[in-house]
Amino acid sequence: MSRVGKYPVPVPSGVTLALAGRTLTAKGKLGELKLDLTDDVDVEIKANEVAVSPRRTDRRARTMWGTTRSLINSMVTGVSAGFSKSMEINGTGYRAAVQGSDLVLNLGYSHEIRYAIPQGIKITCEKPTAIKVEGSDKRQVGQVAAEIRAYRGPEPYKGKGVKYDNEQILRKEGKKK
Repeated sequence: MSRVGKYPVPVPSGVTLALAGRTLTAKGKLGELKLDLTDDVDVEIKANEVAVSPRRTDRRARTMWGTTRSLINSMVTGVSAGFSKSMEINGTGYRAAVQGSDLVLNLGYSHEIRYAIPQGIKITCEKPTAIKVEGSDKRQVGQVAAEIRAYRGPEPYKGKGVKYDNEQILRKEGKKK
């Protein structure tokens, strides 16, 4: 069993945490995030760290102990440093561009795809074949990147499509004559 929950979460300078009832709020230079705590854990804010402890010894409380600690760590990291996902587009004529508050994708379909950029997310395209998704909420950054990738996932024969920078595509051999 993981013992992640027993380690306190360090709070860097510039980040303030507040506990109001069962809601934990983190404020930093990149914004503000809130987390609704479950009844299975207790959270204690000290000078420059946050400690999480389970209220009971049953399985659910111990599970939520580590999960809550990880969520708080992601909040603190998000409001101080932020999260980002980089993506590549491979394929002839495939490209991306940011126009106003939309991401415009040309992925080989008969039409262009317009993806509305959600609040709290910043998308940049340094090159027409590179997309960078940035934000303070780790879950939202991953969700936006997954939605963009789902428009045309990488195919195994030529590798065409949208993929993450660190993703390895298992290539298949084509048919033989």
